[in-house]
Order: sequence, then C-alpha cells, then structure tokens
Amino acid sequence: MKLKLHIWRQTSQDAPGAFADYELDDVSPDMSFLEMLDVLNERLILDEQEPVVFDNDCREGICGACGMVINGHPHGPQKLTTTCQLHMRKFRDGDELWIEPWRAKAFPVLRDLMVDRSALDRIIEVGGYVSVNTGGVPDANAIPIGKGVADLSMDAAACIGCGACVAACPNASASLFTAAKITHLGVLPQGEIERNTRVQEMVAQMDEEAFGHCTNHGECDAACPKGISVDFIARMNRDFVRGVTREPITR
Repeated sequence: MKLKLHIWRQTSQDAPGAFADYELDDVSPDMSFLEMLDVLNERLILDEQEPVVFDNDCREGICGACGMVINGHPHGPQKLTTTCQLHMRKFRDGDELWIEPWRAKAFPVLRDLMVDRSALDRIIEVGGYVSVNTGGVPDANAIPIGKGVADLSMDAAACIGCGACVAACPNASASLFTAAKITHLGVLPQGEIERNTRVQEMVAQMDEEAFGHCTNHGECDAACPKGISVDFIARMNRDFVRGVTREPITR
C-alpha cells in the first residue's frame, strides 16, 4: 500500500504547530497503525530528521495510551478499536490520512501527537477508592454481590482512560470517563461508604480541570473503544443529585 500522511507536528506546548506531509510506500496491510508510524520514524531517523512523537505502551488495547485522531475519528474509523489495534487493511491503497492529537483545553499538547492527560488521573485521585481496614486479605466471597451488580460494575470498569470520549465530544466533556469511574465503585457494597462524597468530589474535579459539560450529543459513546454506555452519565447525574441532597461537601 502507498499512503500519504498529514501528521500534526508541534515541538512543545507553547510552540505553534502545523501538519507535515509524508509519503510511505510498501505499507503492509497486516501492520498495526502504530507499526506503520514506527516504519515512518525509522525512515525519518535515517534521514536525520526528528521522529514523530506519540504515546504508546502495551499495544494490546489495554493501557489507553495510544490515542490519536485519524481522519477526524478518535482511534480511527473502526469501532471498538484502539489505535494500536487498528490495522492498515482498514485503509486502501492511495489513501490520505490526517493524524492529529486529542483536541481539548484539558489535554495540552506536549509534542506532536502526545498530550498531557493527567487531568484524568486527578479526577480519579479525589474519589477513585474505597475504604477498607488494613490487615489480612479479606475472603473474596465475604460480601455476596449479585451477578447483575457485578456485571454493571465490570462494564464500567472496562474504561481504559484513553480520553477518546473527550476528543470526540464537541464540548470536550469528560462525563463518560468520570461516570464510568464513579459507577464501577459506587454500585458495589464496598464502595457505598464514599458513594455520596465520591460523585461530588469527582464531578467537582472534572469541572476544575476545564472539561466541558455534557449536552447529550452521544459522540463519546460512539468513539469509546471499550463500548462504555452513555447510560452511565445518567446514573452519575442521578447519584450527584442524591449526594448533594444527602451529604453536601465543601471544597
């Protein structure tokens, strides 16, 4: 395959950025998208040019580090797929690909396709935990949990924190991410102690990080590589009202 690539290049957060054009010949359809970028970087290094900087880690669709926007789609055009799992056979010979970083005020560009997503970490820090007594490891079956509740919690816990929901949302909202992190603990009996304060703290932190508000466009649901449902946002909003009326917090 022969491809023409338009890749966003930016040397630092404060520097201006622009698209740079590259052409690649003999791209194997069996390559992953990141492997294709590896081939490009090898060529750039041999030509004594700066390689394209992008995030990656596990390359197994688990860590969520590989996020980038490809032809306007976070993680690319294939549904329920991270960038590292996207293969070049999804594209055709002669295609032009526009590749850019997540676009959100809360995700400043560090360099090229790499953005600072630590805002998501700070949302988890304020409420993504449960209270437990220190000591020996408790028995796994000490607290019975119904299958429906366990399945709901696991569905929410599937979120890998990649930020595709933010990149897809026209408001750059992190509501789907935050709702998933709130739900996967809040529906379990172990998470009941902090349930009211958790949702208030995490929503407040989301607002402090300059993410936008949810207006039910549904783009987050469509772009999520793990299929996290927008229904979790409704659950978060309900829990937030419940938490404010029962246990208000001050920040």
